[in-house]
Amino acid sequence: MSTKIYIGADVAKAKFDLATWSGQSGTLLNTFPNTPSGFAQLGEQLRTLWPSRETQIVLVLEPTGGYEMGLVAYAYDQGWEVCLPNPKQVRDFAKGRGRRAKTDVLDALVLAQFGVEQQPEPQEELPAEVQELSELLHRREDLEQLKRSERNRLLGFQQRPAPTPAVLQSLERTIAALDAELDAVEKAIKDLLNRHPDLKREAKRLDSVSGIGEKTVLPILVLLHRWKVRTSGRGTAKGLTAFAGLDPQRHDSGSSVHKRASISKMGDRSARHYLYMAALGGIRGNNPLRTFYHRLVSRGKAKRLALVAAAHKILTWAWAVFTQDVDFDPSRFLPAATAAA
Repeated sequence: MSTKIYIGADVAKAKFDLATWSGQSGTLLNTFPNTPSGFAQLGEQLRTLWPSRETQIVLVLEPTGGYEMGLVAYAYDQGWEVCLPNPKQVRDFAKGRGRRAKTDVLDALVLAQFGVEQQPEPQEELPAEVQELSELLHRREDLEQLKRSERNRLLGFQQRPAPTPAVLQSLERTIAALDAELDAVEKAIKDLLNRHPDLKREAKRLDSVSGIGEKTVLPILVLLHRWKVRTSGRGTAKGLTAFAGLDPQRHDSGSSVHKRASISKMGDRSARHYLYMAALGGIRGNNPLRTFYHRLVSRGKAKRLALVAAAHKILTWAWAVFTQDVDFDPSRFLPAATAAA
């Protein structure tokens, strides 16, 4: 029977700190450069500490916007298990145990303790093509944000009585360069889909779901793949809703605390953004989502809450289409859309 050793890793741009947890205390292992040579040093130290083949290393770390990807890839190559818990869950866990200070070393210890006590499900590795698509979508999002910022600067600068021509030209050149980069990323996305017909077919099926369109289909597809690997293909729509942070969160305690219910927001903020965009567009069409939304509003539910419910409904439908590998059939899903909330 194998023994699991949970390793907490706090990853930064230049380095990562590692710690273990046993019983009621933790141990700092070391600090390594966040480079291939640092990964090799880590592997050598862990093999020295736990040489037995019966030992299963479980790496617990938080997503850090990409800084963790090299370490994660190395861990998979070594046959280690990898857990990527939601950062908010880890913070709540730390606060519940009185840990309010926050340093790199303490974060590594908290992650190791979280792994030992909560034993989160390990995450399987994303298929290479899905990981590539995810990175391209992140790059597209970054470029779009940069372009919006530069356009806003340009519009503001143009309102000045006598804008400096050199500054205007600089802003216009930057926007043109960003447009060129966006075109290159869009082409890379299309090429990727053409190289992987199964991925393209999944996107086409998902695009048939009420509310999902050209701008939202690929980010939602990546979200579904992440949930699939996170749960080894055994995930449910209810769990996916929590994974995206769209699950309701009540605030009731005794007879005096009764706050308005809200969503947990414990999942991927970007995913919620795209689902909300899908809901905004979907309720304007003649489809089951519009029927669902207006039914909630007619019952007195606030429009904002009805939109959140519509985003939840889109995600549920998308998961059904994704897992069953079928096109969205409005007549099939209409009863669910018009059922009582």
